[in-house]
Amino acid sequence: MLGLQKILLLHVLACLGRLAHGSDIIHGEKAPENSMLYMASVQDNKGHHVCGGFLITEDFVVSAAHCDKERPTHVVLGNHNLKNSNHQKIKIENKIIHENYQHVGLGNDIMLLKLSEKVKLGHRVKTSQIPHAEINLKENEVCQVAGWGKTKADGESVDELMVTSVSVIDKQVCKELWHGLPANVICAGGYKTTKGFCQGDSGGPLVCHGFAVGVVSFNYYNNCTYPDKPNVYTDISKYRKWIDEVLKTFF
Repeated sequence: MLGLQKILLLHVLACLGRLAHGSDIIHGEKAPENSMLYMASVQDNKGHHVCGGFLITEDFVVSAAHCDKERPTHVVLGNHNLKNSNHQKIKIENKIIHENYQHVGLGNDIMLLKLSEKVKLGHRVKTSQIPHAEINLKENEVCQVAGWGKTKADGESVDELMVTSVSVIDKQVCKELWHGLPANVICAGGYKTTKGFCQGDSGGPLVCHGFAVGVVSFNYYNNCTYPDKPNVYTDISKYRKWIDEVLKTFF
């Protein structure tokens, strides 16, 4: 049995070598100023955008666990244009990574960022709703994904928040295309379409029916020329209990 486990682990690690952290928006458009007011730019100590995220309470942002590698120090909220200085910049006080996270391709790719102070909610900043219980999205349901950065694999990052629509892909189809697909994920966009995410904006939300249901996790290698593989998101509904427990700890 141990020998089989080792073989399976080696297979998974080989597959991980072809993963690429998620990303920026392909074939999208600028997000309207009054939309997605929960979007957060997760930045390093040099003020560079390294990942996306979204505000769920006045002092907590959800992002992807693998974004911790970028050593984020603060978040920026309240403006879709990162060059605009009219925003709220708040330090990250604590990074809580899911205890079962090991590597992006093995699942549990979710992290909560505890902010050093509460965000001022208003007409420019709002919290996002997340599912109250586990959900099961139907194939071809249309959702949105948003982020800052490259709009094609070899392109330049952009300062304006971009958004595009993506369709949910059946889990069984996704498993056949992603050998070793981790549990607790949603597949949407990227496969049999020209829309999805690319490299550079992990941690952003997949939004369906007004709820942030997924966290941008990974796609295939550095190739954003779809249709290659489905885009993969962490299924937030499977982690609602964990999120609630973390929030209570800091209450």
